[in-house]
Amino acid sequence: MSWEIVKWIILAVVFIFALTALTGAPYVPSRVSELRKAFKKLYPLGKKDLLVDLGSGDGVVLKVANEFGARGFGVELNPFLVLFTKLRFLRNKDIQIKMGNLFKINFPARTTVVYIFGDDRDISNMIDAVQKQANRIGKDLYVMSHGFEIPNKKPVKKYRAYLLYKITCVRDGVSA
Repeated sequence: MSWEIVKWIILAVVFIFALTALTGAPYVPSRVSELRKAFKKLYPLGKKDLLVDLGSGDGVVLKVANEFGARGFGVELNPFLVLFTKLRFLRNKDIQIKMGNLFKINFPARTTVVYIFGDDRDISNMIDAVQKQANRIGKDLYVMSHGFEIPNKKPVKKYRAYLLYKITCVRDGVSA
Protein backbone atom coordinates (compact mmCIF):
# COMPACT_ATOMS: atom_id res chain seq x y z
CA MET A 1 0.00 0.00 0.00
CA SER A 2 1.36 3.38 -0.93
CA TRP A 3 2.01 6.15 1.57
CA GLU A 4 -0.58 8.32 -0.26
CA ILE A 5 -3.36 5.78 0.40
CA VAL A 6 -2.36 5.48 4.07
CA LYS A 7 -2.52 9.26 4.44
CA TRP A 8 -6.05 9.35 2.95
CA ILE A 9 -7.22 6.54 5.25
CA ILE A 10 -5.84 8.32 8.31
CA LEU A 11 -7.44 11.58 7.18
CA ALA A 12 -10.82 9.84 6.71
CA VAL A 13 -10.65 8.27 10.19
CA VAL A 14 -9.74 11.60 11.81
CA PHE A 15 -12.53 13.35 9.89
CA ILE A 16 -15.16 10.82 10.99
CA PHE A 17 -14.08 10.97 14.66
CA ALA A 18 -14.13 14.79 14.51
CA LEU A 19 -17.53 14.84 12.82
CA THR A 20 -19.09 12.51 15.39
CA ALA A 21 -17.57 14.59 18.20
CA LEU A 22 -19.24 17.69 16.76
CA THR A 23 -22.63 15.99 16.57
CA GLY A 24 -22.47 14.38 20.00
CA ALA A 25 -20.14 13.52 22.83
CA PRO A 26 -16.58 12.70 21.80
CA TYR A 27 -15.25 9.16 22.01
CA VAL A 28 -13.91 8.70 25.53
CA PRO A 29 -13.07 5.12 26.60
CA SER A 30 -14.70 4.00 29.85
CA ARG A 31 -12.69 2.49 32.69
CA VAL A 32 -13.82 -1.10 33.21
CA SER A 33 -13.06 -1.22 36.94
CA GLU A 34 -15.10 1.93 37.60
CA LEU A 35 -18.00 0.67 35.49
CA ARG A 36 -18.12 -2.60 37.42
CA LYS A 37 -18.22 -0.74 40.73
CA ALA A 38 -20.86 1.69 39.45
CA PHE A 39 -23.15 -1.11 38.31
CA LYS A 40 -22.74 -2.94 41.61
CA LYS A 41 -23.54 0.18 43.63
CA LEU A 42 -26.21 1.83 41.47
CA TYR A 43 -27.98 -0.77 39.38
CA PRO A 44 -27.01 -4.40 39.94
CA LEU A 45 -27.51 -5.90 36.49
CA GLY A 46 -28.71 -9.46 35.97
CA LYS A 47 -30.17 -11.82 33.40
CA LYS A 48 -33.50 -9.97 33.41
CA ASP A 49 -31.86 -6.76 32.19
CA LEU A 50 -31.24 -5.32 28.75
CA LEU A 51 -28.94 -2.31 28.78
CA VAL A 52 -29.07 0.23 25.97
CA ASP A 53 -25.83 2.19 25.57
CA LEU A 54 -26.39 5.47 23.73
CA GLY A 55 -23.11 6.27 22.02
CA SER A 56 -21.64 2.83 22.67
CA GLY A 57 -18.17 3.61 21.29
CA ASP A 58 -15.90 0.57 21.54
CA GLY A 59 -18.47 -1.50 23.46
CA VAL A 60 -16.84 -1.47 26.91
CA VAL A 61 -20.12 -0.68 28.69
CA LEU A 62 -21.87 -3.47 26.77
CA LYS A 63 -19.08 -5.89 27.70
CA VAL A 64 -19.29 -5.05 31.41
CA ALA A 65 -23.10 -5.28 31.40
CA ASN A 66 -22.80 -8.70 29.76
CA GLU A 67 -20.36 -9.84 32.48
CA PHE A 68 -23.23 -9.32 34.94
CA GLY A 69 -25.55 -11.43 32.77
CA ALA A 70 -27.39 -8.57 31.05
CA ARG A 71 -27.99 -8.30 27.34
CA GLY A 72 -26.64 -5.23 25.58
CA PHE A 73 -27.86 -3.02 22.75
CA GLY A 74 -25.47 -0.31 21.57
CA VAL A 75 -26.20 2.68 19.37
CA GLU A 76 -23.21 4.39 17.76
CA LEU A 77 -22.82 7.03 15.06
CA ASN A 78 -19.15 6.41 14.21
CA PRO A 79 -18.90 3.67 11.54
CA PHE A 80 -15.38 2.67 12.58
CA LEU A 81 -16.46 2.09 16.18
CA VAL A 82 -19.56 0.20 14.99
CA LEU A 83 -17.39 -2.10 12.87
CA PHE A 84 -14.88 -2.58 15.72
CA THR A 85 -17.65 -3.43 18.20
CA LYS A 86 -19.43 -5.77 15.80
CA LEU A 87 -16.17 -7.65 15.25
CA ARG A 88 -15.42 -7.64 18.97
CA PHE A 89 -18.74 -9.30 19.82
CA LEU A 90 -19.15 -11.38 16.68
CA ARG A 91 -19.70 -14.57 18.66
CA ASN A 92 -21.77 -12.99 21.45
CA LYS A 93 -25.47 -13.11 20.57
CA ASP A 94 -26.37 -11.19 23.75
CA ILE A 95 -24.80 -7.98 22.44
CA GLN A 96 -26.12 -6.05 19.44
CA ILE A 97 -24.77 -2.84 17.95
CA LYS A 98 -26.63 -0.55 15.56
CA MET A 99 -25.17 2.32 13.61
CA GLY A 100 -27.39 5.34 13.78
CA ASN A 101 -28.56 8.46 15.50
CA LEU A 102 -29.53 7.76 19.12
CA PHE A 103 -32.49 10.12 18.74
CA LYS A 104 -33.99 8.03 15.93
CA ILE A 105 -33.52 4.41 17.02
CA ASN A 106 -36.18 2.54 18.98
CA PHE A 107 -35.08 0.67 22.08
CA PRO A 108 -35.87 -3.04 22.33
CA ALA A 109 -39.05 -3.74 24.33
CA ARG A 110 -37.02 -5.59 27.01
CA THR A 111 -34.92 -2.50 27.85
CA THR A 112 -34.54 -1.91 31.60
CA VAL A 113 -31.59 0.48 31.87
CA VAL A 114 -29.97 3.06 29.60
CA TYR A 115 -26.36 4.20 29.84
CA ILE A 116 -25.52 7.71 28.65
CA PHE A 117 -22.44 9.82 28.37
CA GLY A 118 -23.44 13.18 27.07
CA ASP A 119 -22.43 16.73 27.54
CA ASP A 120 -24.33 19.73 28.84
CA ARG A 121 -25.48 20.62 25.34
CA ASP A 122 -27.05 17.17 24.66
CA ILE A 123 -28.06 15.68 28.02
CA SER A 124 -31.59 17.16 28.04
CA ASN A 125 -32.25 15.92 24.50
CA MET A 126 -30.94 12.47 25.45
CA ILE A 127 -33.32 12.29 28.41
CA ASP A 128 -36.21 13.46 26.23
CA ALA A 129 -35.38 10.58 23.85
CA VAL A 130 -35.29 8.11 26.76
CA GLN A 131 -38.63 9.46 28.01
CA LYS A 132 -40.18 8.93 24.57
CA GLN A 133 -38.85 5.36 24.51
CA ALA A 134 -40.15 4.65 28.03
CA ASN A 135 -43.57 5.88 26.93
CA ARG A 136 -43.38 3.88 23.69
CA ILE A 137 -42.46 0.57 25.34
CA GLY A 138 -44.78 1.23 28.28
CA LYS A 139 -42.49 0.93 31.28
CA ASP A 140 -40.19 2.87 33.57
CA LEU A 141 -36.51 2.93 32.64
CA TYR A 142 -33.42 3.60 34.69
CA VAL A 143 -30.71 5.85 33.28
CA MET A 144 -27.10 5.76 34.38
CA SER A 145 -25.29 8.95 33.44
CA HIS A 146 -21.54 9.22 33.59
CA GLY A 147 -20.31 12.66 34.56
CA PHE A 148 -23.34 14.77 33.72
CA GLU A 149 -26.36 15.64 35.81
CA ILE A 150 -29.78 15.71 34.23
CA PRO A 151 -31.30 19.19 34.60
CA ASN A 152 -34.36 19.38 36.86
CA LYS A 153 -34.12 15.72 37.92
CA LYS A 154 -32.91 14.31 41.19
CA PRO A 155 -30.77 11.16 40.98
CA VAL A 156 -32.02 8.03 42.74
CA LYS A 157 -28.42 7.12 43.64
CA LYS A 158 -24.89 8.45 43.12
CA TYR A 159 -21.50 6.78 42.98
CA ARG A 160 -18.50 8.97 42.21
CA ALA A 161 -19.11 10.45 38.72
CA TYR A 162 -22.04 8.09 38.04
CA LEU A 163 -25.65 9.06 38.64
CA LEU A 164 -28.73 6.85 38.45
CA TYR A 165 -32.11 8.29 37.48
CA LYS A 166 -35.55 6.78 37.10
CA ILE A 167 -37.54 7.82 34.03
CA THR A 168 -41.22 7.17 34.67
CA CYS A 169 -43.39 5.98 31.81
CA VAL A 170 -46.17 8.45 31.01
CA ARG A 171 -49.30 7.33 29.18
CA ASP A 172 -51.89 9.84 28.06
CA GLY A 173 -50.33 12.46 30.34
CA VAL A 174 -50.49 10.18 33.42
CA SER A 175 -47.55 8.38 35.04
CA ALA A 176 -47.88 4.61 34.79
